Amino acid sequence: MGEQHSVKFPQEVLDEYASLGVDLPSLFSAGHLGTRMGVQILEASAERVVGTMPVEGNTQPYGLLHGGASAVLAETLGSVGAMLHGGAQKLAVGVDLNCTHHRGARSGLVTGVATPVHRGRSTATYEIVISDEQDKRVCTARLTCMLRDAGNTTG
Repeated sequence: MGEQHSVKFPQEVLDEYASLGVDLPSLFSAGHLGTRMGVQILEASAERVVGTMPVEGNTQPYGLLHGGASAVLAETLGSVGAMLHGGAQKLAVGVDLNCTHHRGARSGLVTGVATPVHRGRSTATYEIVISDEQDKRVCTARLTCMLRDAGNTTG
């Protein structure tokens, strides 16, 4: 994939989590799949998460954006939204992901926008729309995350 990038969060989100003792850059570094694929978070709140990913380096053998890469972008954005909804005391763990691929992308950046469909106490569901640089829809995804207590890290 060439040069590695770190996943970026808006400063106000970093500050909010830092005040709770959570270091978001540490959570999203060192081997995180989104980092290796060049995912950049541009805007993040429980109501809306926006991020980009380069097509280059994330293609299948025919030179088109790999469907699995779209799934990684979708799950990353939806999980961030669910995490922000749950707050620092909860972990957002993806339990269901559905992706419909509408068209291919060969170059440039794709942009994903995650918005909530349902935000409850134990689950959060987000719709993620991924578009190309011409604002044409590449993929529509839906992610449901289970919200677990942060202290409960066992299966």
